[in-house]
Amino acid sequence: MNLFDVYPRHEIEPVKGQGCSLWDKNGKKYLDLYCGHAVISIGHSHPHYISKVGSQLAKLGFYSNSVQISPQGDLAKKLGELSGYPDYDLFLCNSGAEATENAMKLASFHTGRKKIIAFEKAFHGRTSLAMEATDNRKQLAPVNESGNLIRLPLNDLSAVAAAMDHSIAGIIVEGIQGIAGIFEPTTDFLQGLQKLSKDHRSLLILDEVQSGYGRSGKFFAHQYHRVKPDIITTGKGMANGFPMAGVLISPKIEAWHGMLGTTFGGNHLACAAGLATLEIIEKENLILNAKEMGEYLVSALNGVPGVVEVRGKGLMIGVELEYPAKEVRAKLLFDYNIFTGSANNLNTLRILPPLCVCTKELDQLIMALKKITKT
Repeated sequence: MNLFDVYPRHEIEPVKGQGCSLWDKNGKKYLDLYCGHAVISIGHSHPHYISKVGSQLAKLGFYSNSVQISPQGDLAKKLGELSGYPDYDLFLCNSGAEATENAMKLASFHTGRKKIIAFEKAFHGRTSLAMEATDNRKQLAPVNESGNLIRLPLNDLSAVAAAMDHSIAGIIVEGIQGIAGIFEPTTDFLQGLQKLSKDHRSLLILDEVQSGYGRSGKFFAHQYHRVKPDIITTGKGMANGFPMAGVLISPKIEAWHGMLGTTFGGNHLACAAGLATLEIIEKENLILNAKEMGEYLVSALNGVPGVVEVRGKGLMIGVELEYPAKEVRAKLLFDYNIFTGSANNLNTLRILPPLCVCTKELDQLIMALKKITKT
């Protein structure tokens, strides 16, 4: 049997990681400033993470949600404390797409309505309605087209106001659009969405799968804009590489048995990985570090030749160049051993380092970019 060939892959095979560094099977060292789509939040192979996951594995790796799983409660309590949402409930699942599906399902259950408003250039996942909410026609299979999705321009509040009626169950928007190329909703726009949702008895869903867990320099990116959504999705950096995602749910949304479900979500190993991640974020002040390192990087990159614009917050940075970024990414990877990310905006590099990155490591990127863009 062969693998189904859907991924374009670099001819590099990482076999070891430590902090912000990776080593391939030939022993070559790389600087990881992409973290496999912003997944590695606390750095590779953190000793506390290894200890906590290993200890749990030695006791019990999995049992289903048909029994009591006390680590879920421990995780929910710590997440509530650090995120500023102690009064919300938590549903645990396995991926950002699954979190998106459940968030939109909750909105439909709660309101009794079918329609969801999403935005141009958005990415919310590749499953069912999540794929329909994602703005990528090439990846949209006919079966994904339910007709329940309304797509509007980001930051166009008048367009949303015109679309709002009794059929709208919810509005879903990213805290920062990631794959699009790091584009932010404005404060006026998010506050306007919150008001429109409330006025029409719809729900506001904030997709923080990539922009959450401290990456923006706040726990969630929407917290820069003083809004409080009804539902928040999270994933990617939630368990530092272990498959885990979650839905934070307003107390006004009532649960009932069988409403949502998952086999693997919130299993013992996932909760150990998730709790270790939160403990390290808190103990090592990684959210503050993300803010400070992001400010340092943005300031430095704005002076690099060929850079048109630097977008984002914290360590979720998009660097738009005067020309397509593909060749620059390749030179960074193969000439300077630095991993960076691409975007649907072809001129944009995405920089998504571990939240523990330091100035010395960021300086490697800055110097490399200066050399590449001068040639």
